[in-house]
Amino acid sequence: MDGRGRAAGVGALALSGFMFGSTFVVVQDAVERAEVVPFLAVRFLVGAAVLAPLAFRGPATPGVARHGIIGGVVLLAGYVFQTVGLQHTTPATSAFITYLLVVLVPVIVAVRTRSFPPRNVVFGVVLAVAGLVALVGGVGAFGRGEILTLLCAFAFAVHLLIVGEVADRHDAFRFTFWQVVTVGALCLVPGFFAGSGPGAGYSFDGGVWVAAVFCGVGPTAVAFWGMSWGQRVVPEAQAAIVLLLEPVSAAVIGVIAGDSIGLRGVTGAVLILAAVLVSELGGRRVGAVGSELAVASETG
Repeated sequence: MDGRGRAAGVGALALSGFMFGSTFVVVQDAVERAEVVPFLAVRFLVGAAVLAPLAFRGPATPGVARHGIIGGVVLLAGYVFQTVGLQHTTPATSAFITYLLVVLVPVIVAVRTRSFPPRNVVFGVVLAVAGLVALVGGVGAFGRGEILTLLCAFAFAVHLLIVGEVADRHDAFRFTFWQVVTVGALCLVPGFFAGSGPGAGYSFDGGVWVAAVFCGVGPTAVAFWGMSWGQRVVPEAQAAIVLLLEPVSAAVIGVIAGDSIGLRGVTGAVLILAAVLVSELGGRRVGAVGSELAVASETG
């Protein structure tokens, strides 16, 4: 891959991380006034509606719907584990364990390829975890909520690996559409039974509708498209580190909204940014190795 293509892929993933991070303030307020499942249904179906005109411009590639549906099911599993886990743990612990996917992804890749991750990736992961500890804290105890959230992190890691495995085979818009519409469709019917009676789950006030539409356009349609497009050229382990810009952007937006993260939070954000830069050193060589492994797996 050329340097500009790689840089564009990293940029798309960074945009996705920023978009994901922008949901924290918006969603936190919205889910206090609405049930989670119907909110997810509306958010992801809005995202699917935004993607649809771009997704069906040309002929479909073989397996795009199947791959997208599988990715969507795994993605939904991550959201369910995270939501249920939050009922039994703190938001800071949930965030820390969820973002441990940055460790899980290179471990899974190493097991699959039977090769140790490149040194720049290992160093990037170490910096990223240190940054996470500083930015959102660690884990005080480990119980039901923490176990469920760890399953969430594993599901999100698997989703990232699925995207990395098949993204270059399909149009990014169509592949993303199938992922997004799967999550929305699977949440749609259960959403009717959330709340105090049938259909009550969708009785959103105006502010919740605005939040759902905002999340559907930016942090869903744009962000998941950015993942699909960026992972065509950026290997999974490095993609996971770049996507760790999510908590950084959430912290920055929180500061703009009036929160204070202190010196420790600033240190954590700097360490995560350093992790992204370090993981990209030697990125072309890593990408070339990944391409060779992909070719070997297809021909072997």
